[in-house]
Amino acid sequence: MLRPRIIPCLLVHQGGLVKTQGFKSPKYVGDPINAVKIFNEKESDELIVLDIDATANGAEPNFDLIAKLAEECRMPLCYGGGIKTAAQAARIIDMGVEKVAISSAAIANPALLSEIAAAIGRQSVVAVLDVRKRTGLFSRGYEVCTHNARESRKVDPVELAVQLQDAGAGEIVINSVDCDGEMKGYDLDLAKQVRKVLKVPTTFLGGAGSLGDIEQLVNTVGVVGAAAGSLFVFKGKYRAVLISYPTREQKDQLFSTPAA
Repeated sequence: MLRPRIIPCLLVHQGGLVKTQGFKSPKYVGDPINAVKIFNEKESDELIVLDIDATANGAEPNFDLIAKLAEECRMPLCYGGGIKTAAQAARIIDMGVEKVAISSAAIANPALLSEIAAAIGRQSVVAVLDVRKRTGLFSRGYEVCTHNARESRKVDPVELAVQLQDAGAGEIVINSVDCDGEMKGYDLDLAKQVRKVLKVPTTFLGGAGSLGDIEQLVNTVGVVGAAAGSLFVFKGKYRAVLISYPTREQKDQLFSTPAA
């Protein structure tokens, strides 16, 4: 039986592990390699690591860090940040990483996903869309952002998700800018819109503040990936840094009720 995946998402900024809120004000929370070791011990389903500096600074992937992560990680690892070519993606996969995540480069050139899929296999290609609600008196719906939400693309994220799926993405990650770091729950309206039209595995990121939020997501849209950052690195209302992950028993209890 297929089960939802619970996926910690780690953000790397200036070599350290950070957590943002609304894609701003990165707070240092530790060392990425140490975090990976802890998630190994806790038997995490998967792990997403995103270098939030690479694309914004026009840099290539941090291959030294990737090699260290891949050597340490004992769970499926998805890495994103600065990937612009099929050759870069293939090099990362050769290091032992299971998936590569592409965002702004894929949005600018969806055909890149086809090239990467041909090089490493579609199952290893993840397209990430950073999405936020449009602002303004007469604005409605959502828009897609790039470069740490500093640039906006006036395209419908649901339509773009389908386009990237058709171009070669084997998985789509929808990351809510508005919910990032808020710990008040996922954007379920957005999740329903996206889930309705996609055929490939889909993961939602942004907003989880409790296991109940993950349960609500799964009960709303079915078997998907439930990714989170703050939930797994903060504890309590003062957000003390403490890495956590649900036990097997907690996950069994969480998904004991059939999802929609």
